[in-house]
Amino acid sequence: MEDTLLYTLLVVGISFALTMVALIDIIKKDFPTVKDKFVWHLVAIIPIIGWLIYFSLGAKKGKKKTYPS
Repeated sequence: MEDTLLYTLLVVGISFALTMVALIDIIKKDFPTVKDKFVWHLVAIIPIIGWLIYFSLGAKKGKKKTYPS
């Protein structure tokens, strides 16, 4: 019983952390349209697999923002 709880918390914790990393990456990038950015936000918040879908399909579609010096 204790092992199951530990593994569940581990999976949930890692998934939550990777979801946050995906959301931060989406915020930092420019996408062709606001709609694209919104859709990738929705995909990224899908529990357990959203971050995986974003990093495998969507991360390359956005471009890093450039800030003037």
